[in-house]
Amino acid sequence: MIESKRRRRVIANIASYFVLATLSMFCIGPMIWMFLTSLKYEADIVTQTMQYIPRRVTFDNYVAIWTQSGFPRLIANSLVVTFLTVTICVATGTLAAYAFSRFAFRGRTQLMLGYLVVRMFPAVMMIIPLYVVMRGVGLVDSRFGLALAYTSFLLPLFVWMLKGFLDSAPKELESAARIDGSTRLGAMVRIVMPLARNGLVASSVFIAIAAWNEFLFALMLTTGQGSRTWPVGLQLMVGEFQLPWGVLAAGGILSILPVIVLFAIVQRTMVQGLTAGAIKG
Repeated sequence: MIESKRRRRVIANIASYFVLATLSMFCIGPMIWMFLTSLKYEADIVTQTMQYIPRRVTFDNYVAIWTQSGFPRLIANSLVVTFLTVTICVATGTLAAYAFSRFAFRGRTQLMLGYLVVRMFPAVMMIIPLYVVMRGVGLVDSRFGLALAYTSFLLPLFVWMLKGFLDSAPKELESAARIDGSTRLGAMVRIVMPLARNGLVASSVFIAIAAWNEFLFALMLTTGQGSRTWPVGLQLMVGEFQLPWGVLAAGGILSILPVIVLFAIVQRTMVQGLTAGAIKG
């Protein structure tokens, strides 16, 4: 009986590892293929026989996209827009999440549901109204205007995520600070936010990744190289009669490097925040 249970446990572990390995390859496989493609000559990419491993390694694709196109400017624009989006969401969303977490006011539940409804609408339905409004205030084709457009659909997500982390912060510590003479804002900054720091980092990282990879709003609300982001720039490299696979693959690899660096910096804090939210939220 014991031997049978042990055998079933071993089989279950093997099946679990197999499923995890398959899912990992399914997620990582496209990135590995893109990296290998970026190291190939164009003649070795479009061939009758598939070449999985490059027979001839070249870095010409990276040199070409960095020196012969406006890709560095596109990356800089994406960095600026992402930074502005995260800054606006943190500055406004933190106060909103704190209010939803600590105050009981009329319409609180309906307003939170309204945030969810905003997330349910397809992004394409918001483009025309946003374009009309931004054209009226002169923010079309600007990085700040694009950041505001991103905020319109990322702020509800930030508020919902951060509220769960703030709910897990003990209210007794905040009440003790208020008794000692601290203001409501002071208690929030000195007591609540340090306790929810990991959740704040996790929420900010999700917002940053969403803003970094956004394509549709950037395509419709930008027309010039001065504010265009990297997803739009890569798409515009595809011509009617040409498709530079090697250059596009090199651009994709360069585009995910900032995300990898960001994860490497905040990985531990983000995992702690997500774990705390899963247990206490």
